[in-house]
Amino acid sequence: MRALTWHGRRDVRVETVPDPVLKEPTDVIVRVTSTGICGSDLHLYEVMGPYLDAGDILGHEPMGIVEEIGSGVTELAVGDRVVVPFNVSCGDCFMCDAGLHSQCETTQNREQGMGASLFGYTKLYGQVPGGQAELLRVPFGNTLPIKVPEGPPDDRFVYLSDVLPTAWQAVEYAAIPPGGTVTVLGLGPIGAMAARIALHRGASLVVGVDLVPERLSRASRDGVKALDLRRYGKDIGEAVRDLTKGRGTDAVIDAVGMEAHGAPLVKAAQWGVGMLPDAVGAKVMGKVGVDRLGALYAAIDIVRRGGTISLSGVYGGAADPLPLLTMFDKQLQLRMGQANVKRWVDDILPLLTDDDPLGVDGFATHHLSLEEGPKAYETFQAKEDSMIKTLLRP
Repeated sequence: MRALTWHGRRDVRVETVPDPVLKEPTDVIVRVTSTGICGSDLHLYEVMGPYLDAGDILGHEPMGIVEEIGSGVTELAVGDRVVVPFNVSCGDCFMCDAGLHSQCETTQNREQGMGASLFGYTKLYGQVPGGQAELLRVPFGNTLPIKVPEGPPDDRFVYLSDVLPTAWQAVEYAAIPPGGTVTVLGLGPIGAMAARIALHRGASLVVGVDLVPERLSRASRDGVKALDLRRYGKDIGEAVRDLTKGRGTDAVIDAVGMEAHGAPLVKAAQWGVGMLPDAVGAKVMGKVGVDRLGALYAAIDIVRRGGTISLSGVYGGAADPLPLLTMFDKQLQLRMGQANVKRWVDDILPLLTDDDPLGVDGFATHHLSLEEGPKAYETFQAKEDSMIKTLLRP
């Protein structure tokens, strides 16, 4: 089969690799019909090289058609249409029963001290082959895949793999009071969808912050009060307070994560770690790694006293400095973590109708072939060609 594989910093390639095979009785093989490129894929493209091997198959946002099932699969049949959550979760353990599928005890990576395995996402999370490929082996065929109806285009359902549940959880964790206010930092795929969900769920004001004109324009059309970081810079907190009676918003969603704009010294350090041999680089990142924290620092500044910060952007630093005096004094709440995809599916599925209240049908800005994947990564990383969300068609 053809698959998009990692070969080094800013070096991904589409290659012919062996087809996946059934390994367990409850495995299924899915022929991928659509697969997204995620903002967190760019962390692999840029800074997470010490945790990858050449040839690793990337991608964690696939859907497709069941092509083969194991002898123990009773809930799916060949030909069923399914979305594959990015968490590799069993659905039956203590953590899954608690709705914490990203902490699944069956697939936890205990030797790494990490949570559940993820498709296409480094040695830290199981080094499971990903979904930017023609075929994908999916374990836990009776509990993990999300069966969806025939008829509507893939765009209606594919975001159940990651974007929709991640954005939904970001809003849920933000604990926006009824009719309350929220600032969303970063208007990429997750931030843009989180803003739409916050509006749908009744927020009276959603402020969106970014520095890419196309993202700001799209958010404005969605009903978001869009603020251009290029204009406000370090005064972004004052700009938000001016909109909220001097307090700041009730909540802030950080949808940016470890590669925030600015912090040139930290960026240089990340690049330096990436140049080390993998074994050395992984040890350095695991002990003294730091992130670019501009978005998180902005969130702490922007949120009102007694408010909540919800982190959906991925952070990977082991030694990040935080202004705990300010956080304690402002009496902030902080919630974070990988999305527990299956936890939110029942809330989201009723919204994936022809009425399309979240605008999923037109959410993708680019539809490309799998063979165009390397160029898509380059374009997405550079924020060019008005690219906000790309779906690849294997």
